[in-house]
Amino acid sequence: MEQTYFRKGFGLKNEISGQLSADYHSAVVETLKQNGYALRVGPLTFRLAREFGFCYGVDRAVEYAYETRTKFPDRRLYLVGEIIHNPHVNEKLRMMGITILAYQTPGEFDYSAIAPDDVVIMPAFGVTIRDFERLRAIGCVLVDTTCGSVLNVWKRVESYARDGYTAIIHGKHYHEETKATASQVMKYPQGRYLVVLDMAEARMICDFIEHGGDLSAVQSQF
Repeated sequence: MEQTYFRKGFGLKNEISGQLSADYHSAVVETLKQNGYALRVGPLTFRLAREFGFCYGVDRAVEYAYETRTKFPDRRLYLVGEIIHNPHVNEKLRMMGITILAYQTPGEFDYSAIAPDDVVIMPAFGVTIRDFERLRAIGCVLVDTTCGSVLNVWKRVESYARDGYTAIIHGKHYHEETKATASQVMKYPQGRYLVVLDMAEARMICDFIEHGGDLSAVQSQF
């Protein structure tokens, strides 16, 4: 019976290293790093941030997408939304024959074209519980590139919901990662969450918790 869920890579780093290097290696960046993250050219000084580049989770997600194309050369490949919000990276994946699914009205992905023989990559942001269940019902191969740091947040909000607390999530309510995180709360019938965008909204919630006030004003804001 074919395995249909993968989270730990395919062991193909050697096979994809050349392509990754060709797509993302920069001689200028390497020169800057070798010179203490600074390069002086005449009167100009160029500096490079020491934390420049992808974080570990994004590196892993991009590598996993490349490995997936190598592992399944003859399969149709789909990606649930953008793997990260980087036009260059997503265009490279399209050029590799990976179809990037976009949100359809009203904020749902259209999986009608996906068949059991297809391969679907889940992005570094993760997907909602509903999307995961819909894809599992199709029976297609799932390649999960969800970032480990995102998974840690999921565990935290799930534990809050289990223990009867409301999870306060900082983010944009319409963003994929926020939606995926919030969906973890709904594993429990009494699970509750609230998404705050900025410090002003966080202060509003803290003031209400500490001092009470007009509930309708809070509800209208969120």
